[in-house]
Amino acid sequence: MKKKAVAVLVTAVMAMRMVSAVSVQAGIEDKTLIVGFDAEYPPYGYMDDDGEYTGFDLELAQAVCDLEEWELEKKPINWDSKDMELNSGSIDCIWNGFTMNGREDDYTFSDPYVDNSQVIVVAEDSGIDKLTDLAGKTVGVQAASAALDLLQSEEEGGQKELADTFGSLNEFADYNTAFTELQAGALDALAIDIGVAKYQLNSRGEGFKILDETLNTEQYAIGFKKGNDELCGIVNADLQKLADDGTVAELAEKYEISDMVTLKASDDASKDDAKDDTEAADDTEADTAEEK
Repeated sequence: MKKKAVAVLVTAVMAMRMVSAVSVQAGIEDKTLIVGFDAEYPPYGYMDDDGEYTGFDLELAQAVCDLEEWELEKKPINWDSKDMELNSGSIDCIWNGFTMNGREDDYTFSDPYVDNSQVIVVAEDSGIDKLTDLAGKTVGVQAASAALDLLQSEEEGGQKELADTFGSLNEFADYNTAFTELQAGALDALAIDIGVAKYQLNSRGEGFKILDETLNTEQYAIGFKKGNDELCGIVNADLQKLADDGTVAELAEKYEISDMVTLKASDDASKDDAKDDTEAADDTEADTAEEK
C-alpha cells in the first residue's frame, strides 16, 4: 500500500510540473503577447487622432512581436487594477511607463529602459517656483501611480513630509482629466512623470511650467508576473536587438524622449556601425580617386 501511495504521489507531482510548464509556455506558444497599458498615458500609451492605440511603449512592444512573429494584443486597463489583471492572466505584462523602483519584489522586471523623474507642473503665472511654495496648495496626482506612492512614502527618499504641507492631495483616474482641472484653476499643481509632463506641455501649448526641483528619479521597466522569467528573458533579448539595430533610438526620437531612454546599442553593435561607416568612407574616397 505504501509503495502504491508513493507511486500515485510521484505521478501527481509529475503531472503538476507538466501543467506548470505548459502554463508558462502558453503565452509564448499561442504567439500572442497581451500587453496591459494605461490608454491615457502619452507618450507611452494613448489613443491617436485616428482612434488607434499607439505610443513609445506600444510601438516597442510591436517591434518585439515582429521579431518573434507574435501577435500583439493591446489591452487598455484601469491602472489601479493592474495587479489583478496580471495575476489573473488576462495580460502577460504591464508595459506602459511602469516604475520598477520599490516594486522589485512584487514583479519579474525587464531591464530598465527609461530614466524618469517625478516632477511638479504648475501654471506659469501661479507664483509657485519651488517645492516649498506648494504649502497649503491643492495638488493633483494619478491614482495608483508612482507619484502617489512617493508622496505617501515615509521611507528614505519618500515625500510624505512634503505632501503633509499641501492643502489637499487629489487623485484622478488619468492625467488628461487632471490637466483639465489644472487649466481650470481647480488645482494648483500636478505631481507627474516628466515624460508625460513634457508631452502634455508640448500638446497644450503655453501656460504651464515644470518646476526645476524634482521629487525623485526612477526607472521604467516591463513588469511580468513574479516568476515568469522565460517570457521576460525573451523580451529582454529582443529589446537589446532593437537597440542594436537602431529601432529604440528611432522611436525615442519620434516620441521626443531620447534624453530619457537608457536602452543603448551594445559595444559590439557600436563597433560594427563604426566599421560600416569607415568602410563606406573608404569606398567613397576610392570612387573619388577613380573619377580623378
